[in-house]
Amino acid sequence: MQKPALRGRTAERNLIDGLLREATAGRGGALLIRGEPGTGKSTLLTHIAAGRTAGRTNGRTNGRTNGRTNGRTAGAVLHTVVLRTAGVAEEAALPYAALQRFLQPVRAGVAALPPAQAAVLDRALSGGGCPAADRLRFSAAVLRLISDAAERALVLGCVDDAHLLDPASADALGFVARRLGPHRAVLVFTASGDRPAVPGIACRRISGLDRAASRQLLDDVVPGGLPTDAAGALVDLARGNPQALVDLARSLTPAQRRGEAPLPAGLPAGSALRRAYRTRLDRLPAPTRWLLLLAAADDRLGVTELVAAARASHTDIGSLAPAELCGLVRVRGDRLTFPQPMARAATYDESSLGQRRAAHLLLASTLDPVRHRLRVAVHRAAAGTGGLEPAKASELADELAAAAHESGGAAAADALERAAELTADPAVAAARLVDGARYAWLSGHPHRARMLLRKSGGGAGGVAELLAGEMELRAGAPATALRSLLDASARQSVPGLAVRALARAGDAICFSGDYMRFPMLARRAESLPPVDGQPDTELLRLYIAGLAALCRGSVDRALEPLRRAVILGRQASEPGALAWASAASLLLADDATAHHLALRAIDAARTCEDVSMLPRALEMKAYAEFWQGRFDAADVSCLDGVRTAEASGQDNCADTFRAMRAVLAALRGNEDACRRSIAAATQRPSADQVNRPRALSRWALAILDVAHGRLPEAVSRIEGIADPATGRGQVFVHVMATPYLVEAAAAGTARRTAVGSFAVFDRWATATDDPVRRAIAARCHALLARRGSEEAEEHFRESLRLHRSGANEFEAARTQLLFGRELRRLRRGRCADDQLREALATFERLGSTVWAAQARAELHDAPEPVTAGAPLSGSAAAATVTGRLTAQQVQIARMVAAGASNREVAEHLSLSTRTVDHHMRNIFVRLGIRSRIELAKLFS
Repeated sequence: MQKPALRGRTAERNLIDGLLREATAGRGGALLIRGEPGTGKSTLLTHIAAGRTAGRTNGRTNGRTNGRTNGRTAGAVLHTVVLRTAGVAEEAALPYAALQRFLQPVRAGVAALPPAQAAVLDRALSGGGCPAADRLRFSAAVLRLISDAAERALVLGCVDDAHLLDPASADALGFVARRLGPHRAVLVFTASGDRPAVPGIACRRISGLDRAASRQLLDDVVPGGLPTDAAGALVDLARGNPQALVDLARSLTPAQRRGEAPLPAGLPAGSALRRAYRTRLDRLPAPTRWLLLLAAADDRLGVTELVAAARASHTDIGSLAPAELCGLVRVRGDRLTFPQPMARAATYDESSLGQRRAAHLLLASTLDPVRHRLRVAVHRAAAGTGGLEPAKASELADELAAAAHESGGAAAADALERAAELTADPAVAAARLVDGARYAWLSGHPHRARMLLRKSGGGAGGVAELLAGEMELRAGAPATALRSLLDASARQSVPGLAVRALARAGDAICFSGDYMRFPMLARRAESLPPVDGQPDTELLRLYIAGLAALCRGSVDRALEPLRRAVILGRQASEPGALAWASAASLLLADDATAHHLALRAIDAARTCEDVSMLPRALEMKAYAEFWQGRFDAADVSCLDGVRTAEASGQDNCADTFRAMRAVLAALRGNEDACRRSIAAATQRPSADQVNRPRALSRWALAILDVAHGRLPEAVSRIEGIADPATGRGQVFVHVMATPYLVEAAAAGTARRTAVGSFAVFDRWATATDDPVRRAIAARCHALLARRGSEEAEEHFRESLRLHRSGANEFEAARTQLLFGRELRRLRRGRCADDQLREALATFERLGSTVWAAQARAELHDAPEPVTAGAPLSGSAAAATVTGRLTAQQVQIARMVAAGASNREVAEHLSLSTRTVDHHMRNIFVRLGIRSRIELAKLFS
């Protein structure tokens, strides 16, 4: 085992570093950091103090210390004096015990204090006490001692566990903390619980680690790492508490580290965190401990139910008050919760076996056996551990299984695992473990689900393979998922489950971009016998048939099955069926229906606690909002999708959402946000370089290229997304990106590529009734037509007419921008300005800065010429060149500066060579240069 690094505390470290920078400039301050035990408060203080040890260079003063330099010159090296102490429960009755340790490094400075202050300080720190009349003088003496030290160095005070300080030390340190403003000193306190440990100073609550930071911490602690599912299960168990994670990891046996033995269900007995909770529990009265145990034994226990159990055990419910006062439990209405997740486990584990059994028996007898059938069965099973006769065990196992299927959720997974342990028949036990894995997956616990599947030994045939393939699709390798799902469909004797396996296999094909295999899926789905009375199964079959027809290029043949799938989807209630119907609506370009069905899928998933389907439904919602031009709403859906996918362990889905956020950022012109999202979406290694996140990322970069005039780069990126002729790659992402490919390639040598790709988009858009897609198609026809021709203008005007019937303002403004640019090239300035002004207003309202800048540049297309013979140079040239040239002149100048001839420029921009010659003469005059060499230097 290794010493863990500080993980997931960047924000807190930056906050403290900011306080230290302010203190270096003479503006001191204090901060209280709150958090549950084990969240790393002490570790944070240790890391901060380690970097600021006495004598270590950490910065330089800047001379601005509220009008004085404290005797130091600007630029002098500033060292740090670190003062540390901590609250200790055993010293809480010793006045000034904590303060004595805190002041030890500067105790020699007492001699320099005024005699009266020195005397009262010496007496108190030596155990002589401090009369009430001298408390102000004493506190002032402590402040003076610290401020004198701050004259010579930066003072960093670290006070851990401030809630355990002796009252006298707490009062003195609080007095100092509230008066550090003019001094080069910072005090950082940590505390647990909700009571104010140091009133009057800034407070920050430190939360648990996220999953990524938890995994990093686990890798730090365990050399060589743990198997993925074992690591994920420990992260789930620790619930973001770093100390719990460290304690759990250090307690693992070699077999557990290899993933060959069951993992611990709670904190080990020697755990530092468990000892901390044991200390708190030991201070509570016995009746309080009993009520806490009842609450810990059932995480869904309400206050009303606890009152009933307390009455049945002849315990006053008022005995719970000490636990509330110390922050172990919180009561809000009828809800009773443990604010600190590990406190529940510690409370249960610190009770004896007899106490736990008595608590389970009591709860089993007081809960309503009809309304809470599963909970009653679980308590009966927990109370009967190790003492059940075979007949009783079989009866209880059957009851657990029946109640679990009736209830569902994460509790059902635990109940089915326990039922499997009580089941004598291995086949039945395996089936119950598979069912438990399914409930664990649906409730957002994929690691637990995979461990239950392994425990089942692959029982239940195709059902286990279907579940394993679905989990692999969302969080693993789609190629492996595809094989598992195809095998599951072949081995499945139930046609409905076989069709579901094929639909999931279709998702794997879509994610990996191997669309040519979709017709094979359709043939397999058609060969299955029809299933009467199962509309959801028929919906999936129709969806597969429609998507397969699209993959073969038969748009007309795809429409009918997709429409029938949507009709069935409107009648569905299951979240998966609703999500697939939403996807079918998107393929039909019916964005409003797709959005409505996605919302229903989200509501249904949350109602039935099917966490596994939430990311899929949110993805459909985001795509619908994208096509509607509601980019902010789509970004919110993607952000919600990232969080939901991460929480349920669906890494592939999370990366897809991140990549879609990159596309949305590119459309708004936010290049930094776009590249950050791409980095996050593509950071995981993958053998598949054309999966959906990478394809969306390429599209996002292509949008940026188009926005900044890097047209050849845009063409190359989009061409790399897919090959529509062969169906390999992310064909549907390629179709969505086609309008940008047409815009980038229409005027250059890649025009033929654009024409071929646009034919696919055009067939799809024409076959739908959606005015937005048809308007975009008309715009692409205009761009591909001969520049300046009546055909081009007719297509532009048809596009604008269709846009008026659609709901996508952004795409309408893009058409106006491109049409206005075309009109300006034809010297029809007044008509062009009308289009450009409307486009500019829309882009500014939508926050699409990059496109607004393009529209603004076109509108300012008549700059004053500069005097010949006054060449520009250096940064001034770079800053003013685009303001002195028209947009087209800037484009021509960049190409010439890169080495293109006038003829090559003319061919690329579909202009005559004479026109380019004319522009070049004007460029030389306006920039005050005489040669192409000077132009190249200007743009270098």
